[in-house]
Amino acid sequence: MLEKALTELIAAGASTPRSGRDPVNQPMINNWVEAIGETNPIYVDKAAAQEAGHADIVAPPAMAQVWTMNGLHGTRAADDPLGLATQLLDEAGFTSVVGTNCEQTYHRYLHPGEEVTVTSRLAEFNGPKRTGLGEGWFLTFLTTWSVGDEVVTEMLFRILKFAPRTEETAATTNSATPPASASSAVTAPAAATAPAAATAPTAAPTAATASATPISDGVPSAEVGPTRDFPAAPAARVSPVISKDTEFFWAGTKLGELRIQQLPDGTLRHPPIPALGQPETDYIVATGEGTVFSFVVHHAPPVPGRDLPFVVALVELPEGVRMLGELRGVAPDDVTIGTSVTVAFETLADGTVLPYWNASHA
Repeated sequence: MLEKALTELIAAGASTPRSGRDPVNQPMINNWVEAIGETNPIYVDKAAAQEAGHADIVAPPAMAQVWTMNGLHGTRAADDPLGLATQLLDEAGFTSVVGTNCEQTYHRYLHPGEEVTVTSRLAEFNGPKRTGLGEGWFLTFLTTWSVGDEVVTEMLFRILKFAPRTEETAATTNSATPPASASSAVTAPAAATAPAAATAPTAAPTAATASATPISDGVPSAEVGPTRDFPAAPAARVSPVISKDTEFFWAGTKLGELRIQQLPDGTLRHPPIPALGQPETDYIVATGEGTVFSFVVHHAPPVPGRDLPFVVALVELPEGVRMLGELRGVAPDDVTIGTSVTVAFETLADGTVLPYWNASHA
């Protein structure tokens, strides 16, 4: 029985520690920061690292997983819980997979020359669930990277293993939000508490000191006003995943605000970027107006809570950033590049307020 096998996999605990192929090293750091576009000099310049309080160059915290990758032709260890769990689900007919959550906690920087080991375990499963993709099981894995006995990074990784929908099941799907219904939900013991959302080490440097209080056109968010009431969206509409990096945006939509992240140097960014080394996110509030920069008309597959076809538009805002959202108030065949739009909001079943675009009519 699938539930019994997954429960036994949880009870088996963590996999045997596995060492990375190479120690932390500068050439891989150089390649990674170039590929990602990371410009923080503490990763490539010793003087800059020392000025920031480090003894020498440090590795980007987000590279933790890089140091223990198996390589192009590598194979999973026999006790790897991800491989074992996915094999169980494959054999039960749940052959497709999609990632739903990934949260990392960084305890300290890694330094060139350090040897990193990794262990992983299945922490939780929930299922079977009916989702917009098909019936499936949510699996949550906890991975730990260490140097010797010291934990340096932790990661929560959740996937949905599902059987693709057929025409018979398409009409009876529910929201793909775990867990709860009359299905199995098994969690590892209390010691398996999931790590917090991705955060940089305490000593992470910043280019400049920004206000610890989010601002809205210069006004602290507490002074903006109470949560507003918006029309309810269809119950089947899937809610967004909200992280520590985006919660300021979703807090704003409940107030009827479209917030744009403001970096310490005044630059505006959307989507928001993480690891700024400050406890809160600074932002401005957009006017809520813009023009269609590009768009697609979605005809298939079906999407829970939405009537087909519908338009997804990338809207250019006068503030200089672009935002995606559903476009309404105009027939799909009549949408053109440059169409003027204004933002509107609707409330999802879980209370999240979702922005969308309405075509402006002269």
